[in-house]
Amino acid sequence: MARNSDRDRTKRASTKPRPPGRQHSCAFCQVGAEWVDFKDTALLRRFLSDRGKIRARRVTGNCARHQRDVAIAIKTAREVALMPYAQYTVSERGQGRGSRSGGVRHRDQSNTTTSTENAGQVEVLDLNDVDVDVHELEEVDA
Repeated sequence: MARNSDRDRTKRASTKPRPPGRQHSCAFCQVGAEWVDFKDTALLRRFLSDRGKIRARRVTGNCARHQRDVAIAIKTAREVALMPYAQYTVSERGQGRGSRSGGVRHRDQSNTTTSTENAGQVEVLDLNDVDVDVHELEEVDA
């Protein structure tokens, strides 16, 4: 007896036809290019994503032969250091899971530290008011 026989009966192929997508045509076939130059980095950047990944053939619209040539040209250009392996992207998000102390750090508290004193009293020290000479610190350590 089949394990998922009930599931298979209820799952049917969609009867709706898929909408036709944009027809891609190979840019290299249109021009009549016989080979892809690995030194033409401006052209090869068209086939990279914003993170530096090689785009798929269905995205670029290249034929199979020229997509292989583009991939080899990009890999060769990376090896010769004409193109980067990955792009550095600046994230809009915060710094991961938050601060390690678990609390929310506000802007006005960024230059202050807290220290506990006797009997549970808390004193807030403002680091902007501290005047320390670097040479004095070196003499104390010596």
